[in-house]
Amino acid sequence: MSDIAGAKLTFGVASGRTLKWLVLGFFLVFTFVPLLWLVLSSFKTNLELTTRPFALPEVWQFQNYVTAFRIAGLFGLFRNSIIISFASTAITVLVTSMAAFVFAREKFPFSNVLLSLILAGVLIPIIGLMAPYFRLINALGLYDTRMALILTYTGINLPISTYLMHGYMRSIPGELEEAAVIDGATFLQRFTKVVFPLSKSGLVTAGTFVFLFGWNEFIYALLLTSRQQVRTVQFGIRHFVHQFFTDYTAMFAAIVVTIVPSIIVYILFHERIVKGLTSGALKG
Repeated sequence: MSDIAGAKLTFGVASGRTLKWLVLGFFLVFTFVPLLWLVLSSFKTNLELTTRPFALPEVWQFQNYVTAFRIAGLFGLFRNSIIISFASTAITVLVTSMAAFVFAREKFPFSNVLLSLILAGVLIPIIGLMAPYFRLINALGLYDTRMALILTYTGINLPISTYLMHGYMRSIPGELEEAAVIDGATFLQRFTKVVFPLSKSGLVTAGTFVFLFGWNEFIYALLLTSRQQVRTVQFGIRHFVHQFFTDYTAMFAAIVVTIVPSIIVYILFHERIVKGLTSGALKG
């Protein structure tokens, strides 16, 4: 009987592993096959894309990428996206790191209520804030400027960034700050000399989310800008859609170019992102 039970246990473990790999393989295919098809299609002609959508290109059309940069003006759009994404990331990380430090380390009246109000912003769909942001940006005289997008992206990302930073800072041992206080550290020095340098994983996690949001966002960029000179790289894709003709292969080339920075950022920082997301959950 023990042999039968052992065989059943072995079979169950093997079946579980097989099922696990089948599920992972399914999601791998589901994720990467469309991306691979997009990249291959960006090297085809429009006729090939229509007649042989799943075949390899007969002649690799590198000219599609030249067309993408020339027609869409991707260089200028790239510059705007870099400025807006980095600026909103820097402001968000600076503000939320200070806010998270105060909420994680200091006790004051209604601190939990204030933190809950800030974190409640995560539950609000960003599309529901379009009218308030539009009215506010117009009232400040910032419509059709890069600063309009920088401030808007910062405001949108404050709740999630505060949540991530607060969870991470709570996981830092309080004894380190106590030792700093004994050595004469002030409130500001506790933050700048102790907590902030130890929060690199949390900072990278929050900063990566903010950067990727700013890089990929389209709706607010469409709402708050009207000039090509201040619009972001996502608008480059719209230049290939016309009333009677759409240059799909050049548009696919532009899409590939726009997603490359996101992939690079995630590859560079994915380990710190995972660590930053889990650190706050490890503290009991």
